[in-house]
Amino acid sequence: MKLNSDENMLNINLDSFEVIGLKDMDRVKLMNRIDSKYTFSIGQLSSIIAQLQPYYYVVEIAAKKWSAYETLYYDTSDYRLYHKHQNGALNRYKIRHRTYVDSHLGFLEVKFKNNKGRTNKERIKALAVPYSWEENQFCFLEKELNFDPQTLKPVLWINYKRLTLVNKMSAERVTIDVSMEFIKDGVSQTLNNLVIAEVKQEKKQNSPFVKVMKTLHLREGSISKYCLGVCYTQTDIKRNNFKEKLNNLKYIL
Repeated sequence: MKLNSDENMLNINLDSFEVIGLKDMDRVKLMNRIDSKYTFSIGQLSSIIAQLQPYYYVVEIAAKKWSAYETLYYDTSDYRLYHKHQNGALNRYKIRHRTYVDSHLGFLEVKFKNNKGRTNKERIKALAVPYSWEENQFCFLEKELNFDPQTLKPVLWINYKRLTLVNKMSAERVTIDVSMEFIKDGVSQTLNNLVIAEVKQEKKQNSPFVKVMKTLHLREGSISKYCLGVCYTQTDIKRNNFKEKLNNLKYIL
């Protein structure tokens, strides 16, 4: 089930938020950053959003505050990138193509998490979704990766709706993702009751969103959307180190 473009479908009133557009977001590109993730139930979202209104702008694109994202993830045939994450390895990659549906943009992206816990993202424009690499895409990947890009193949679609908040006072972005849909081999699974929120900052610090999470006793830490999607669509894959997180998600759902 896809989320209706009207945010009132979530019983959330965003009218009191000050609005900014994409052109106003240069100060919070945060291509090198610290990420902190939180998961909670969709039933908690309205109350959380109401507490954030004085401190954040909401991003609006094409007259919509909830934006549609369609993302294709790439991995090796033996899911090497997934297993590095599952094993807790740092200096790890995620490779994906993301379509920003409402702004009609597409990018091939490489995310690298280093051994200091920082995430660096590099990307190039690619409106069409690549199922094999064009020359400029191969050169980009070859430059960013420490392995052969030809070993990568498309493995999983993840689609969702995103609300983006921008801190009025500091370089911080908060993304709130709902209506998660995983698609593999034409089979779709949805997690409509789950919210995945991510705080993106230059350096880790308290912020209005983090303070609200602490007040509600919602602890930082969640499985990545890619790893969650693999766990939900690959029943025979190793997931020992994700068991506690998956059990917590079952409780939320």
